[in-house]
Amino acid sequence: MKVVIAGGSGALGQRIAQDLIGRGHDVVVLSRSATPVRWGRHVHWDGRTVEAGWASELAGAALLNLCGELVFRRATPANIALLTSSRTEPTRALARACADLDQPIPVLLQMSTLAIYGDAGETVLDESAPPADGPPQMAGVARAWEDAAAQIPAERRVTLRTGIVFDPGTPAFDRLTGFVRWGLGGAMGSGRQWISWLHVDDMCAIVRFCLDDPSLSGVVHATSPHPVRNTELMSTLRRSLRRPVGLPSPAPLVHVGSVFLRADPALALSGRRGVPKKLIEAGFVFAHPELESAVIDLIAA
Repeated sequence: MKVVIAGGSGALGQRIAQDLIGRGHDVVVLSRSATPVRWGRHVHWDGRTVEAGWASELAGAALLNLCGELVFRRATPANIALLTSSRTEPTRALARACADLDQPIPVLLQMSTLAIYGDAGETVLDESAPPADGPPQMAGVARAWEDAAAQIPAERRVTLRTGIVFDPGTPAFDRLTGFVRWGLGGAMGSGRQWISWLHVDDMCAIVRFCLDDPSLSGVVHATSPHPVRNTELMSTLRRSLRRPVGLPSPAPLVHVGSVFLRADPALALSGRRGVPKKLIEAGFVFAHPELESAVIDLIAA
């Protein structure tokens, strides 16, 4: 299969590209960077203008849309606008390019996030759950991204709303393990917020599964079947890193610390209890369904 990954030069895109190439697929990476990617055939685009050079790569190819700036930034109007435009502008360019093809692309995998449900408290969220009205970062950004992707013509469409993908060397995992190593591995805020998470190997497997299974369409949750509370996440990280003690971070401290880290405190203080109902019903088998074994595997990598 030929797979075009838009925005595939980042850590997750390269992980997925490497995985697909290792299974014999032809992978094309659309990137705004002039630096060639390690995995996949690099094709430059500006993320705004439809040009024959990159647009022709879409013919007959599956498309995985990963475009977008990293979310680890303050929730200012300027940053929210950047997070939104960095997702919607490339997606609209993809829609225009796909509309010019003789036939619709066979399958679109559109990346999104479980943060579209906002701070959902104790509610168990499967794919039938309605998106939240806010906050603008990230629920509002995710809704705008999905709305833009709805304009891409495709024979089959899958919207992957993901939990936090754990992978060494990425901001989410490195910050969490960094807090533990610095002695701040206690609960964040109340510690009761639900964390929907996913081992990167399972993320790659879910992409393959969605490409191959014609029965899957619409919203699909890409997350472990066992979300955990923040207290369990942090205690698991402490055990795996052999840090028996970790100071808690009350909500006021998280707000202060987020200023220095230039991050949105809601990333640590809000939560979602997502479950992958469609994947389980379709027969997908997680390699790392339990947090403890997943973290041990990732730290050992």
